[in-house]
Amino acid sequence: MAYEVIARKWRPQQFGDIVGQKHVTQTLTNAIQSDRVAHAYLFVGPRGVGKTSTARILAKALNCRTGPTAEPCDKCDSCVEIMAGNNLDVLEIDAASNTGVDNVRELRENVRYAPTRGPFKVYIIDEVHMLSGAAFNALLKTLEEPPAHVKFVFATTEPQKIPATILSRCQRFDLRRISARDIVNRLREIAEAEKISVDEDALLAIARGAEGGLRDAESALDQLIAFRGKNIKEEDVLAVFGLAARRTLDDLITAVLGGDVPKAIALVDELDEAGKDIQRLVVDLLSQFRSILVFQYAGESSVGQDLTEAQAETVRGQAGLAEPARVLRVVDILTETDNRIRYALSKRALLETALIRAARAATMVSLDAIIARLEELSATVGGSSGSSGTGAPPVADDPPTPVHARHSAVRETAAPAKAADNKPVCKSGGEVAHLAQNWHDIVERVGHAAPLAKNYLRDAKPIEVSGGSVLIGFDPEFAENKERVDFPRNRKALQKVLGEVLHCEISSVDFRVLDSKDTLPGDVKVADIAEEHPRKIGREPAKVEKEAKARKTKEEWINNPTVRKTLETFNGDIVDIRE
Repeated sequence: MAYEVIARKWRPQQFGDIVGQKHVTQTLTNAIQSDRVAHAYLFVGPRGVGKTSTARILAKALNCRTGPTAEPCDKCDSCVEIMAGNNLDVLEIDAASNTGVDNVRELRENVRYAPTRGPFKVYIIDEVHMLSGAAFNALLKTLEEPPAHVKFVFATTEPQKIPATILSRCQRFDLRRISARDIVNRLREIAEAEKISVDEDALLAIARGAEGGLRDAESALDQLIAFRGKNIKEEDVLAVFGLAARRTLDDLITAVLGGDVPKAIALVDELDEAGKDIQRLVVDLLSQFRSILVFQYAGESSVGQDLTEAQAETVRGQAGLAEPARVLRVVDILTETDNRIRYALSKRALLETALIRAARAATMVSLDAIIARLEELSATVGGSSGSSGTGAPPVADDPPTPVHARHSAVRETAAPAKAADNKPVCKSGGEVAHLAQNWHDIVERVGHAAPLAKNYLRDAKPIEVSGGSVLIGFDPEFAENKERVDFPRNRKALQKVLGEVLHCEISSVDFRVLDSKDTLPGDVKVADIAEEHPRKIGREPAKVEKEAKARKTKEEWINNPTVRKTLETFNGDIVDIRE
């Protein structure tokens, strides 16, 4: 007897044998049992998922000697002939080679004749989308109102090419791609029946290569048996079909999620040297990252349906290596790469670039993480505000800073007086001159606790010390610095340093923009500076008006509670405002 390939030998003969299409087989079974079989069915799905097999089983179920029955006997003459493909009442037509209107006219002529043996004539038209427009039009009336003894079953991989008028006259069933787990289980059953030894990794590699088509998987198993005999390992599958080993894929994914670019590049080099299909590698990576992402967002149940137990265990471990938002960015990068790689001159270079981008995306802080951190810090700031009465977080103590010699001389001569509660009180004497003389060192010390404030305070000067209050003045040229430094955190830091320099209690620090009648320390009037340096102060009216408008806009944003809290939390500044 001639050899029969596995795909034909193990073709499903009962509805229960069809793998992964429970939604279709259950509906057809119920329709037969309740005598509600439609006159036309359309089976849609990718190659090798059971469209034609389901049509043949339906024909057997309708014409079986014991039927119509959901479980044909497979022993009567009708069942045997249908399985052999030579039953006169079941006609299989290949629409790819019978596309013309004349073929459909011949079909219409034959439809009116009664079946020779069974109760029904069944027309199975494969790849029905290949019919011409005229052929579809000729079929319309017959399809809508066929004789009672006629059933049509159409199969196609491209339903979008079928006219809507045909679709509306059929009951449509969409057959899904078969999961890797179901393919592995089916191949295991076949291997055990054929007495073939195949390890689990080899079965999984075959299922990966089949891409959801059981017929492709069975054909691959047949080819491997011819290649290696009755003992098949994963290496054999990888050698024949150019796939990457599962463990290598897992190592590559772990390297990407961990940001280990050198290891990822080394693995790609190893796979390329071994002659693996780079384009197929991208598809495998995308599939695995998709499983990780689905597991992170949808949980355990969503993954267990599509993957084997070994795959599911790997996905569980990899899902904890990066946040879902980062994995989503990696999936976007790989999707873009998959669309471009088929046109790339150097597939390896494109893949390496994509993996570097993916590794960076997997380790960069996501916007969700920044928002979460901001909310956490805001809550902390709010808590400290309730307890201390200020909106600023506590300022860390300054590190030890050597005191300049000229400071100590003034401090010895200007010993502060003591208040009734034994706290030193600042006098309104030489403190301003002392602060002005040592302003550079004061600013440097403030910079330890508030780094950004240091840059803005360099152009300011103390102009008044009254009791426990210190007034800091800004030249009109640097008026915007007042807005940038006027935050509770900066006030706290400056207040602390001024108190240490003056050896007295500083209760408040205020900021003010000077005008022409004010004086800086040393009795230098702002107006005098304007006369000596007219380009600093005496600017064009239009420019002054523009700067004033910009300053007003920035003040409005700074006064916004949310913006102000954000700036205080991150010790930031508004650099630019765009409308």
